[in-house]
Formats: sequence, structure tokens, C-alpha cells
Amino acid sequence: MDRGEVPYLRIVGELRRRIAAGELAVGDRIPSTRQIMRDWGVAMATASKVIGALRDEGLVRPVPGIGTVVVSHVDVVPDAEGSADGGGGLESAPADLTKQRVLGVAIKIADGEGLAAVSMDRLATELGASLLSLHRHVRSKDELVHLMADAAYGEIPLPAQPPPGWRAQLEVSLRLQWRLHRRHPWLSQAIPLTRPEFVRNAMAHTEWILRAIDGLGLTPNAMLHASVSLAGFVRGVAAPPEADDEGMAAVREGQLAEVLSSGGFPTMARVIVQPGLDLDLDTLFEFGLRRQLDGLAVLVASAAQGRRD
Repeated sequence: MDRGEVPYLRIVGELRRRIAAGELAVGDRIPSTRQIMRDWGVAMATASKVIGALRDEGLVRPVPGIGTVVVSHVDVVPDAEGSADGGGGLESAPADLTKQRVLGVAIKIADGEGLAAVSMDRLATELGASLLSLHRHVRSKDELVHLMADAAYGEIPLPAQPPPGWRAQLEVSLRLQWRLHRRHPWLSQAIPLTRPEFVRNAMAHTEWILRAIDGLGLTPNAMLHASVSLAGFVRGVAAPPEADDEGMAAVREGQLAEVLSSGGFPTMARVIVQPGLDLDLDTLFEFGLRRQLDGLAVLVASAAQGRRD
């Protein structure tokens, strides 16, 4: 990725260089979000992202009443190719530290503890490596999450030849995405629909879906909406639930029983106590998948009749 294309990475690199050069020593305040906005001419969201990236790298931390200060010194700064900038003092890395191993450990942490548990500092500790060694492979948490998502989506490739029929083709992609999201629940957070990332292996699914419904009479706008809606359905059902221990689950069950016994929700009280209910994530996916494709079939039929719904 060219830093010139991503302003926040360029600013992170400059502040990291200042820390390495001693211009910002341990305990010194780094520029505030307002200073970054003024000095680099960027929006507040970008400035906040800069500070967040440095914090994820373990270089700075917020101190109440003072601001964000330097807490770690970097001896040299790796450039975009991972080489040392300025020549000497590059810390040695473990012999087996590769990008694949970094991603593997990061994915394992995210699978077990959620995406929030993944940080550059945590990764360095797990790998027995310095932050500097880690930066030879990934420059920031944002880049790390992007690479994690790409690796996860690449675990189960789409088939070389699609099955006949648009509906069967959509099912191939959606069921495969479901398997990946069930395996890696954090994926729904890694690639938010409102701020899509250009993750190549995920984009292959978008291409597959658009190709499946191309030529059915749908407008480009309807095709794109269908693609995003279908992906959103998978991600929404697969979104990781909040952690809940047995004690809290019992408390919630008691609260639910109390609410239902109040008489304020009679239909809900009648429905959820019926025998034979089967409600888990997989049954929700199967039910929703059928309804999603049934609805799209109605749209396709309308387009075939020359209507634009």
C-alpha cells in the first residue's frame, strides 16, 4: 500500500520517526488531534485514527489531564518495504517470524477473544518479538486487520466452475461466507458494510454474486443493492454475541420470565414456550437465506416482465 494514498499512514510514519529520532522522548506529549488536523490539513476522524494507530503499536497512551504521551522508544523505523531507515541498530527478530505466522497468531487471538483483543503490543508478546520486528511485517493494526480478513476469506476458495442457475450460484457464495463467519465471528467487524475495505478475497464473493445475477434484467443499482443486502444478511446473523457466563445467563432468564409474566407481551409469552422450537444461528441462517432468495426471485421475475421495482 502506498503511503501517499493513505494520509493517516504517512502521519503515523512521521510521528514514529520523531519518536525514533528522540524528537519525542518517553513522557513527551504527541500532537493532539487538533494539532494534527491543523499541521497536516486532515479531518478529525483521520487525526483520531493516527493516535489510535500509535496507541495500538504500544508507542503512546492517554494520560488524564495531560494528553497522549510517548511510552515506548523505537530505535529505528522500518520503511514501507520493511528495511531499516537510517542504517544501524535494527533489532533482531525470531527466526520464524513471518507474515504468515503473524497473521496466524492474530487470527487465533481474534477467534478466541474477539477482534478487540488483537493489538500490536499483544501480538509482539505472543510472538516473543519486539514491536520493531513486528513492524517489518505489518505497519499498523488497521493493516493487520485488513490482512487477517483477506487471509480468512481465502481459506475456502470459491469453486472454479459455478453451478447452473443464479439461485444455486448465490447459495454457493452465501453458504461459504457463512462457514467462514462461523469460523471467524470477528469478520463482520473487520469489514463493515458502511465502510467497505478492498479485501481481495472478499471482493471475489462480490464479483461472484454480481456475475450470478447479471443478465437477469436487473438494473446496476438493483444488482449492487442485492449484493450488499445478501452480504449484510450473512454478517448480521453471524455477528458475535456478547460474552455471557452461566451466572449472568441465569439472571437474564429470570428477568425474561418476570417480564413475560407481567402480561405486557402475551403473544411472545405464548410463542416462546411452545414445544419443538429450534432457534440457533444455523437455523436462523437457513430460514433467512430462503427468504432472501425468495424475495430476490420476485424482483427477478418483475424485471423479466419489464417492470423496474
